[in-house]
Amino acid sequence: MARLPRLTLPGYPHHVIQRGNNRQAIFISKGDYLKLLDLLAENASKFEVAIHAYVLMSNHFHLLVTPQSSDGLPLLMQAVGRSYVRYFNAAQKRSGTLWEGRYKSTLIQSERYLLACMAYIDLNPVRAHLVVQAAEYPWSSFAHYTGQRTDKFITPHTLVWELGNTPFAREAAYAELVQSGISTGQRVALTDSALSGWALGEPDFVADLQRRTARRVAKSAAGRPVSVKKV
Repeated sequence: MARLPRLTLPGYPHHVIQRGNNRQAIFISKGDYLKLLDLLAENASKFEVAIHAYVLMSNHFHLLVTPQSSDGLPLLMQAVGRSYVRYFNAAQKRSGTLWEGRYKSTLIQSERYLLACMAYIDLNPVRAHLVVQAAEYPWSSFAHYTGQRTDKFITPHTLVWELGNTPFAREAAYAELVQSGISTGQRVALTDSALSGWALGEPDFVADLQRRTARRVAKSAAGRPVSVKKV
C-alpha cells in the first residue's frame, strides 16, 4: 500500500515528532541542543511557521506549530533536519543517517487539544523520569510560558492569551495546567495521532478537515469522520 502524504494544512496547529534512528541519541552536548533551537528559530521565521511549544529529549523532539502555508512545515523540517545532521555528523566525526525516517505529524483541534498538547510536550521529561517537575528541565518551552526565560522564537497561540489578563496570571495558569497533568486518554490520543498521521479532534472537526483536503484525514473511509473518544 502506498504511503499517505503527510496531513498538512495552513492555519491549523500540528503536533510533530522527530526521532533519532533506532532511538539513538541526537543530542550529546549542550551545544547540540542550542544548535537545533537556533535552526528552528531561523527556519520558522524563513518559512512562516509559528512555533507554539517544544521539547528536546535525548533521542527525539516534539514541536507544536502552525504553518501559514501548505509547504511551510515540510520545508522547515527539511531545512532543520539536513542542517542539523551536517552539524552533528561533523561534531561527532560520524557519517550516515541520524533520523528515523521522515518526521511524524498531524493536525489537532485547537479548542479540544492544543493546551493539552502543550502540557503533554512539557511533561515529556517528567514521564521519562529525567526530572521531577517540568520546571527543572531546560530544553522545553515550559520556562518561556512560566516567565523563567524568554524564547524569542516562540509564538503563543491565542488560547494561551486567554489563560489570564496579565503575564503573571497567564504564567501562573499555565504552570497550574502542567502541574495538574493530562489524562492517560489524552496522552495516548496525542501520541497515536502524531505517529499515525490521522487528525485528532471531535467528529465535526475531522469532517470539516476532510472537506478541505483530498488526503484522508481519518482511518475510516475517505470523507467519513472518525469519532474520537472524549477524555
